[in-house]
Amino acid sequence: MKRAVILFLLSSFLLSCSSNSSNTSPDSQTRYIENKGSDTIVNLALAWAETYQAEHADVRISVTGGGTGTGIAALINNTVDIASASRRIKAEEIEAAQANGVNPVEHVIARDAIAVIVNPDNPVSELTLQQISDIYSGKIVNWMEVGGEDRPIVRLSRETNSGTHVYFLETVLRLGEKENKTLFSTDTLLLPSSEGIIIEVRQNPNAIGYDGLGYVPDDLKMIAIAKEDGAPYVLPSIPTVNDKSYPIARDLYMYTDGEPTGVVAEYLAWILSDEAQEIVAELGFVPVE
Repeated sequence: MKRAVILFLLSSFLLSCSSNSSNTSPDSQTRYIENKGSDTIVNLALAWAETYQAEHADVRISVTGGGTGTGIAALINNTVDIASASRRIKAEEIEAAQANGVNPVEHVIARDAIAVIVNPDNPVSELTLQQISDIYSGKIVNWMEVGGEDRPIVRLSRETNSGTHVYFLETVLRLGEKENKTLFSTDTLLLPSSEGIIIEVRQNPNAIGYDGLGYVPDDLKMIAIAKEDGAPYVLPSIPTVNDKSYPIARDLYMYTDGEPTGVVAEYLAWILSDEAQEIVAELGFVPVE
Protein backbone atom coordinates (compact mmCIF):
# COMPACT_ATOMS: atom_id res chain seq x y z
CA MET A 1 0.00 0.00 0.00
CA LYS A 2 2.76 2.45 0.93
CA ARG A 3 4.43 1.77 -2.41
CA ALA A 4 1.18 2.43 -4.23
CA VAL A 5 0.62 5.76 -2.47
CA ILE A 6 4.20 6.87 -3.05
CA LEU A 7 4.00 5.96 -6.71
CA PHE A 8 0.77 7.89 -7.03
CA LEU A 9 2.19 11.04 -5.43
CA LEU A 10 5.47 10.96 -7.30
CA SER A 11 3.90 10.14 -10.62
CA SER A 12 1.43 13.00 -10.30
CA PHE A 13 4.47 15.25 -10.73
CA LEU A 14 6.50 13.11 -13.12
CA LEU A 15 3.90 12.19 -15.72
CA SER A 16 3.21 14.93 -18.25
CA CYS A 17 -0.23 15.57 -19.61
CA SER A 18 -0.87 15.29 -23.31
CA SER A 19 -3.55 15.58 -25.94
CA ASN A 20 -5.18 12.44 -27.33
CA SER A 21 -2.77 11.39 -30.03
CA SER A 22 -0.68 8.29 -30.47
CA ASN A 23 1.08 9.72 -33.51
CA THR A 24 4.50 11.29 -33.60
CA SER A 25 4.42 15.06 -33.11
CA PRO A 26 5.35 16.97 -36.25
CA ASP A 27 7.80 19.05 -34.21
CA SER A 28 9.58 16.19 -32.43
CA GLN A 29 9.92 12.44 -32.16
CA THR A 30 7.80 12.31 -28.98
CA ARG A 31 4.88 9.85 -29.07
CA TYR A 32 1.88 10.32 -26.80
CA ILE A 33 -0.63 8.01 -25.10
CA GLU A 34 -3.71 9.19 -23.20
CA ASN A 35 -4.98 6.72 -20.56
CA LYS A 36 -8.06 7.48 -18.44
CA GLY A 37 -10.51 5.56 -16.28
CA SER A 38 -10.67 3.20 -13.31
CA ASP A 39 -9.51 4.52 -9.94
CA THR A 40 -8.74 0.93 -8.96
CA ILE A 41 -6.21 0.70 -11.78
CA VAL A 42 -4.85 4.26 -11.67
CA ASN A 43 -1.89 3.64 -9.32
CA LEU A 44 -0.90 0.55 -11.29
CA ALA A 45 -1.24 2.47 -14.55
CA LEU A 46 0.91 5.27 -13.13
CA ALA A 47 3.61 2.80 -12.07
CA TRP A 48 3.55 1.19 -15.51
CA ALA A 49 3.72 4.54 -17.27
CA GLU A 50 6.63 5.76 -15.16
CA THR A 51 8.62 2.57 -15.79
CA TYR A 52 7.85 2.53 -19.51
CA GLN A 53 8.76 6.19 -19.99
CA ALA A 54 12.08 5.64 -18.21
CA GLU A 55 12.89 2.96 -20.78
CA HIS A 56 11.42 4.78 -23.81
CA ALA A 57 12.52 8.40 -23.88
CA ASP A 58 10.35 9.15 -26.92
CA VAL A 59 7.06 8.20 -25.20
CA ARG A 60 4.89 10.35 -22.93
CA ILE A 61 1.92 8.75 -21.15
CA SER A 62 -0.80 10.75 -19.42
CA VAL A 63 -2.67 8.77 -16.75
CA THR A 64 -5.81 10.01 -14.99
CA GLY A 65 -8.57 8.33 -12.98
CA GLY A 66 -12.14 9.43 -12.49
CA GLY A 67 -13.72 5.99 -12.51
CA THR A 68 -14.44 3.27 -15.05
CA GLY A 69 -17.51 5.10 -16.33
CA THR A 70 -15.42 8.20 -17.01
CA GLY A 71 -12.83 6.21 -18.94
CA ILE A 72 -15.39 4.37 -21.05
CA ALA A 73 -17.24 7.62 -21.77
CA ALA A 74 -13.96 9.09 -23.02
CA LEU A 75 -13.43 6.04 -25.23
CA ILE A 76 -16.96 6.39 -26.63
CA ASN A 77 -16.22 10.05 -27.38
CA ASN A 78 -12.86 9.07 -28.93
CA THR A 79 -10.86 11.35 -26.63
CA VAL A 80 -8.48 8.73 -25.18
CA ASP A 81 -6.16 6.07 -26.55
CA ILE A 82 -6.77 3.67 -23.64
CA ALA A 83 -9.71 3.43 -21.22
CA SER A 84 -9.00 1.58 -17.96
CA ALA A 85 -11.91 -0.38 -16.48
CA SER A 86 -12.47 -2.48 -13.38
CA ARG A 87 -15.55 -4.07 -14.97
CA ARG A 88 -16.42 -5.28 -18.45
CA ILE A 89 -17.86 -2.74 -20.84
CA LYS A 90 -21.67 -2.93 -20.98
CA ALA A 91 -23.67 -3.79 -24.10
CA GLU A 92 -25.26 -0.33 -24.18
CA GLU A 93 -21.80 1.28 -23.95
CA ILE A 94 -20.59 -0.79 -26.90
CA GLU A 95 -23.67 0.31 -28.86
CA ALA A 96 -23.02 3.97 -28.01
CA ALA A 97 -19.39 3.62 -29.04
CA GLN A 98 -20.22 1.95 -32.34
CA ALA A 99 -22.80 4.64 -33.08
CA ASN A 100 -19.94 7.12 -32.73
CA GLY A 101 -17.63 5.13 -35.02
CA VAL A 102 -15.64 3.58 -32.13
CA ASN A 103 -15.05 -0.19 -31.91
CA PRO A 104 -14.09 -1.12 -28.30
CA VAL A 105 -11.53 -3.92 -28.06
CA GLU A 106 -10.93 -5.55 -24.67
CA HIS A 107 -7.53 -6.32 -23.11
CA VAL A 108 -7.25 -8.17 -19.75
CA ILE A 109 -4.23 -6.57 -18.07
CA ALA A 110 -4.34 -7.86 -14.45
CA ARG A 111 -6.66 -9.42 -11.89
CA ASP A 112 -7.88 -8.14 -8.56
CA ALA A 113 -9.50 -9.32 -5.35
CA ILE A 114 -12.09 -7.12 -3.69
CA ALA A 115 -11.35 -7.14 0.03
CA VAL A 116 -14.12 -6.50 2.54
CA ILE A 117 -12.55 -4.45 5.32
CA VAL A 118 -13.37 -3.37 8.87
CA ASN A 119 -11.64 -1.50 11.66
CA PRO A 120 -9.11 -3.67 13.55
CA ASP A 121 -11.09 -3.11 16.77
CA ASN A 122 -14.07 -4.94 15.23
CA PRO A 123 -14.10 -8.56 16.53
CA VAL A 124 -15.90 -9.89 13.41
CA SER A 125 -13.43 -11.78 11.20
CA GLU A 126 -15.63 -14.00 9.02
CA LEU A 127 -18.76 -13.43 6.93
CA THR A 128 -20.62 -15.32 4.22
CA LEU A 129 -21.50 -13.67 0.92
CA GLN A 130 -25.16 -13.76 1.99
CA GLN A 131 -24.36 -11.95 5.24
CA ILE A 132 -22.44 -9.24 3.36
CA SER A 133 -25.35 -8.89 0.94
CA ASP A 134 -27.75 -8.57 3.87
CA ILE A 135 -25.52 -5.98 5.52
CA TYR A 136 -25.27 -3.79 2.44
CA SER A 137 -28.95 -4.14 1.53
CA GLY A 138 -29.97 -3.10 5.06
CA LYS A 139 -31.40 -6.42 6.29
CA ILE A 140 -28.62 -6.64 8.89
CA VAL A 141 -28.12 -3.36 10.74
CA ASN A 142 -26.17 -4.25 13.90
CA TRP A 143 -22.80 -5.98 14.26
CA MET A 144 -24.33 -8.14 17.03
CA GLU A 145 -26.36 -9.96 14.33
CA VAL A 146 -23.16 -11.41 12.83
CA GLY A 147 -21.28 -12.19 16.04
CA GLY A 148 -19.95 -8.73 16.84
CA GLU A 149 -20.68 -6.12 19.47
CA ASP A 150 -23.93 -4.23 19.92
CA ARG A 151 -23.04 -1.45 17.49
CA PRO A 152 -24.79 -0.01 14.42
CA ILE A 153 -23.22 -0.93 11.07
CA VAL A 154 -21.94 1.97 8.96
CA ARG A 155 -21.89 0.90 5.29
CA LEU A 156 -19.32 2.40 2.92
CA SER A 157 -19.27 2.05 -0.85
CA ARG A 158 -17.66 3.56 -3.91
CA GLU A 159 -19.79 5.93 -5.99
CA THR A 160 -22.06 4.57 -8.72
CA ASN A 161 -19.67 5.69 -11.48
CA SER A 162 -17.09 3.25 -10.11
CA GLY A 163 -16.62 -0.10 -11.83
CA THR A 164 -15.87 -1.55 -8.40
CA HIS A 165 -19.29 -0.38 -7.18
CA VAL A 166 -21.01 -2.08 -10.13
CA TYR A 167 -19.02 -5.29 -9.66
CA PHE A 168 -19.76 -5.40 -5.92
CA LEU A 169 -23.46 -4.80 -6.55
CA GLU A 170 -23.72 -7.60 -9.12
CA THR A 171 -21.40 -10.14 -7.47
CA VAL A 172 -22.01 -9.59 -3.76
CA LEU A 173 -25.34 -7.85 -3.14
CA ARG A 174 -27.04 -9.78 -5.96
CA LEU A 175 -24.90 -12.90 -5.45
CA GLY A 176 -24.23 -13.15 -9.19
CA GLU A 177 -27.92 -13.80 -9.91
CA LYS A 178 -29.10 -11.92 -13.01
CA GLU A 179 -32.72 -11.77 -11.87
CA ASN A 180 -31.77 -10.48 -8.42
CA LYS A 181 -32.69 -6.78 -8.01
CA THR A 182 -31.20 -6.19 -4.54
CA LEU A 183 -29.94 -2.62 -4.06
CA PHE A 184 -27.61 -0.88 -1.64
CA SER A 185 -29.34 0.39 1.50
CA THR A 186 -30.23 4.05 1.09
CA ASP A 187 -28.07 5.00 4.08
CA THR A 188 -24.91 3.59 2.48
CA LEU A 189 -22.23 6.28 2.35
CA LEU A 190 -20.90 6.67 -1.21
CA LEU A 191 -17.26 7.78 -1.30
CA PRO A 192 -15.36 9.02 -4.37
CA SER A 193 -12.14 7.04 -3.95
CA SER A 194 -10.49 3.94 -2.56
CA GLU A 195 -8.46 6.15 -0.23
CA GLY A 196 -11.68 7.67 1.13
CA ILE A 197 -12.98 4.26 2.16
CA ILE A 198 -9.64 3.40 3.78
CA ILE A 199 -9.65 6.62 5.82
CA GLU A 200 -13.24 6.18 7.00
CA VAL A 201 -12.77 2.53 8.04
CA ARG A 202 -9.59 3.48 9.90
CA GLN A 203 -11.44 6.18 11.85
CA ASN A 204 -14.77 4.45 12.47
CA PRO A 205 -14.94 1.16 14.44
CA ASN A 206 -18.52 0.60 13.19
CA ALA A 207 -17.69 0.87 9.48
CA ILE A 208 -17.52 -1.79 6.79
CA GLY A 209 -16.13 -1.10 3.34
CA TYR A 210 -14.65 -2.80 0.32
CA ASP A 211 -11.59 -2.04 -1.76
CA GLY A 212 -9.15 -3.54 -4.21
CA LEU A 213 -6.62 -5.76 -2.45
CA GLY A 214 -3.74 -3.55 -3.59
CA TYR A 215 -5.18 -0.59 -1.68
CA VAL A 216 -5.67 -2.23 1.72
CA PRO A 217 -3.03 -1.15 4.29
CA ASP A 218 -1.67 -3.42 7.00
CA ASP A 219 -3.45 -1.55 9.80
CA LEU A 220 -6.94 -2.52 8.59
CA LYS A 221 -8.64 -5.89 8.97
CA MET A 222 -9.72 -7.98 5.99
CA ILE A 223 -12.73 -10.26 6.40
CA ALA A 224 -12.45 -13.94 5.47
CA ILE A 225 -15.39 -14.77 3.19
CA ALA A 226 -17.31 -17.99 2.57
CA LYS A 227 -19.32 -18.51 -0.62
CA GLU A 228 -22.14 -20.05 1.41
CA ASP A 229 -22.94 -21.57 4.80
CA GLY A 230 -20.63 -24.50 5.50
CA ALA A 231 -18.03 -23.44 2.92
CA PRO A 232 -14.50 -22.50 4.02
CA TYR A 233 -13.75 -18.90 4.94
CA VAL A 234 -11.02 -17.52 2.66
CA LEU A 235 -8.92 -14.35 2.84
CA PRO A 236 -8.05 -12.47 -0.37
CA SER A 237 -4.54 -13.01 -1.74
CA ILE A 238 -2.76 -13.70 -5.02
CA PRO A 239 -2.86 -17.50 -4.43
CA THR A 240 -6.58 -17.54 -3.47
CA VAL A 241 -7.47 -15.50 -6.55
CA ASN A 242 -5.49 -17.81 -8.84
CA ASP A 243 -6.98 -20.99 -7.34
CA LYS A 244 -10.46 -19.39 -7.43
CA SER A 245 -11.12 -20.10 -3.75
CA TYR A 246 -11.69 -16.42 -2.90
CA PRO A 247 -15.20 -15.56 -4.11
CA ILE A 248 -14.84 -11.84 -4.90
CA ALA A 249 -12.21 -11.62 -7.63
CA ARG A 250 -12.30 -10.13 -11.12
CA ASP A 251 -10.35 -9.30 -14.24
CA LEU A 252 -9.12 -5.74 -14.85
CA TYR A 253 -9.28 -4.28 -18.34
CA MET A 254 -7.99 -1.73 -20.78
CA TYR A 255 -10.07 -0.85 -23.85
CA THR A 256 -8.93 0.60 -27.16
CA ASP A 257 -10.70 1.75 -30.30
CA GLY A 258 -10.10 -1.26 -32.54
CA GLU A 259 -6.96 -3.38 -32.40
CA PRO A 260 -4.16 -1.09 -31.21
CA THR A 261 -1.37 -0.01 -33.51
CA GLY A 262 1.86 1.94 -33.21
CA VAL A 263 2.95 3.13 -29.78
CA VAL A 264 -0.30 2.00 -28.11
CA ALA A 265 0.19 -1.57 -29.39
CA GLU A 266 3.80 -1.54 -28.19
CA TYR A 267 2.76 -0.30 -24.76
CA LEU A 268 -0.03 -2.85 -24.30
CA ALA A 269 2.30 -5.67 -25.37
CA TRP A 270 4.78 -4.49 -22.72
CA ILE A 271 2.03 -4.40 -20.07
CA LEU A 272 1.64 -8.16 -20.54
CA SER A 273 5.39 -8.76 -20.27
CA ASP A 274 7.06 -10.32 -17.24
CA GLU A 275 8.55 -6.96 -16.27
CA ALA A 276 5.19 -5.18 -16.16
CA GLN A 277 3.41 -8.08 -14.49
CA GLU A 278 6.00 -8.05 -11.71
CA ILE A 279 4.78 -4.52 -10.93
CA VAL A 280 1.23 -5.92 -10.79
CA ALA A 281 2.26 -8.30 -7.99
CA GLU A 282 4.33 -5.64 -6.18
CA LEU A 283 1.26 -3.40 -5.92
CA GLY A 284 -0.96 -6.15 -4.53
CA PHE A 285 -2.81 -7.10 -7.69
CA VAL A 286 -2.78 -10.50 -9.40
CA PRO A 287 -0.67 -11.00 -12.56
CA VAL A 288 -2.38 -12.48 -15.59
CA GLU A 289 -1.31 -16.05 -16.22
